[in-house]
Amino acid sequence: MSITNSTAPSASLAVSHDATTPITPSATSPNATAYDTATDPLHTLGSRGAAEHAHLEALLRCWLRETHTEFTAGPLRIDLPTAGLALVTEVTHCSPTGWHRFGPVRLEGRGGFLGATADPVTAVALLSTEAAVSGGARTGGVPAGEVADLVERTAESVRRVATFIADRRTNPEPPAAVDGFLDAEQALLLGHLHHPAPKSRDGISDNDSAAFSPELRGSFKLHWFAADPSIVSHDAVAGAPSLAGRDTVALLADLAGERLSDGRVLVPAHPWQARDVLHRPRVAELIASGALEPLGERGPEWWATSSVRTLYRPDADVMLKLSLGLRLTNSRRESTRTELRRGLEINRLLDGGYADPTFRAHPGFRITRDPAWLAVDEPGRPGGPRLTGLDVAVREVPDGIDGLRCLVGLVAPRPGVGRSLLGELVAAQGADGAERWMADYTDNVLVPMLHLYAATGIGLEAHQQNTLVRLDAQGRVTGATFRDNQGYYLATSHLPGLLKLSGADDSTLAVVDDAIVDDRLCYYLLRNQALSVIGCLAVDGLATEQDLLAVLADRLRAALPGLAQAGPDGDRLARRWLDAATLPCKGNLLTRLHGIDEVVAPLDAQSVYLDAPNPLMEARR
Repeated sequence: MSITNSTAPSASLAVSHDATTPITPSATSPNATAYDTATDPLHTLGSRGAAEHAHLEALLRCWLRETHTEFTAGPLRIDLPTAGLALVTEVTHCSPTGWHRFGPVRLEGRGGFLGATADPVTAVALLSTEAAVSGGARTGGVPAGEVADLVERTAESVRRVATFIADRRTNPEPPAAVDGFLDAEQALLLGHLHHPAPKSRDGISDNDSAAFSPELRGSFKLHWFAADPSIVSHDAVAGAPSLAGRDTVALLADLAGERLSDGRVLVPAHPWQARDVLHRPRVAELIASGALEPLGERGPEWWATSSVRTLYRPDADVMLKLSLGLRLTNSRRESTRTELRRGLEINRLLDGGYADPTFRAHPGFRITRDPAWLAVDEPGRPGGPRLTGLDVAVREVPDGIDGLRCLVGLVAPRPGVGRSLLGELVAAQGADGAERWMADYTDNVLVPMLHLYAATGIGLEAHQQNTLVRLDAQGRVTGATFRDNQGYYLATSHLPGLLKLSGADDSTLAVVDDAIVDDRLCYYLLRNQALSVIGCLAVDGLATEQDLLAVLADRLRAALPGLAQAGPDGDRLARRWLDAATLPCKGNLLTRLHGIDEVVAPLDAQSVYLDAPNPLMEARR
């Protein structure tokens, strides 16, 4: 295969238009590119066309990064010798952070262009086949069936995104019941901008999608099971404020709005999961024995957050993270026993003061607590009980949630509506608003996470979805909260100190070599999280990426002394970001083609990683 900037003619395309919200011009940085929806396919195409173009862009971003392709703005040609074809497009925005934008994509054969535009299903089939044939030896081979599976999942993802875009264009404003926190959770219409099938949810019907999808602002009641106490395990942190003196059993009964007089335990389940587990032999046996009884709907309605399986109610003190057997992006989202226990370990470490140096240095930074869990077990199994897919982790609603917004919702494109939510906020803050926002973000969100790693060895898997940004009334960054009961790495060098504090023999955290944690944080903290702010603001026409990268580099340099004091070699990672020519990056196309389930894969083979140019080098030019 070969990939070149070519002189192939740009494609033209007749488009249909959905209703759009007018874009109000605003002051921008002097060097920024003007924000223009008139020629942007995401805004000018109909809902289906915009969904297809979004998937083509995501696929091209993956391909160009994962094939180590150098290119510039202008015409681009990707030759596919296996098929004797080529994909031809124009790079309309060449992004150091990876937020490239493209014009229409056309398929070219030996006799010329084949049709008006390429569709993402055809494109992913061609590129995946090319990767399997030409890249198999380098990547260890693509398992049989994975190309076809990805093609199927891409087609499904396109259909869902088209529905999401159409609905949001028709109903751009949230309903009265949706608060600002939930509005941001519901903003991720296109999904991961570097994933070939970002909204694939195989196994969910269109009717269910209307109720269960945050993008469609659906809400639903939980389904509940009554379980004999002999098949239920649970634990909670004593004194957790959200429990108000209750154990997990009593808390869940209060959320259901009833208590069972016979002493059985009420167990919540996502409606999709409640139906699915009935067909699992192990659960069917429990029901047949009388140890487990499905009760149906109970209590008020809940809303899905951006993760789909974590549920929120504006009037509740807790959120619920439920198992969900749907395959979302690369993994089925069912909890493990370790994941359930990990939330409590983090609570107890925080209560013991393990992270106090970071909280003192950065008082606006917090970690959201997961203080309780409950699960239905299958008893009598060799090696101990096994989870059945009926389980729940209880998550505290962070203080001041009215001011918290998930980063992924802030930076998400809004096709046919206008700038991102972040772009709207920053556009109202004047000509230097983007640079000031980036500086505040680095100081109040990114640096505290680096400090925590330096001081404790805990590396947060703080991708966009797990990062909550705290905003003041003017939309300026004042702090952050990390949320997850799964995404905690622990550098091996810090394990003895952690165990000394906890008094335990081992840890539920993902304990790996320091070098592996460093590599993961290069991706999650820098590439996926902080650089998304830069990419978003540049695409929204509010600053150049070079200017924002310079701000990020300046603030990281300013943070080096504090990081060095936080722990031995505590400034190591930030210095690597500032000085390295390349940094690790996850390859989502190759990870998907290799059929890796990142939830259960070994930590040193969780995903396909590659080295890619360090965008911060742009700040030196």
